[in-house]
Amino acid sequence: MLKLYIQGRELTRELKIKGREAADKLRSDTEGASLIEYSLLIGLITAAVVATIATVGGKLPKYWNDLNGALP
Repeated sequence: MLKLYIQGRELTRELKIKGREAADKLRSDTEGASLIEYSLLIGLITAAVVATIATVGGKLPKYWNDLNGALP
């Protein structure tokens, strides 16, 4: 009975150590961080372009017509 108890304690200790090692490895892994950052940046730029087009889009035909009328 004591032997099983000791084996269980050792197994629990090993699992804790392996869990900590895995968590440390995940915390230090930055391989995909750049991809995520660039994806977020592209998303923000796209949102800004869409917002600009939505704001100015209705006024563009007037500007083109005014420019066309001003040209000889």
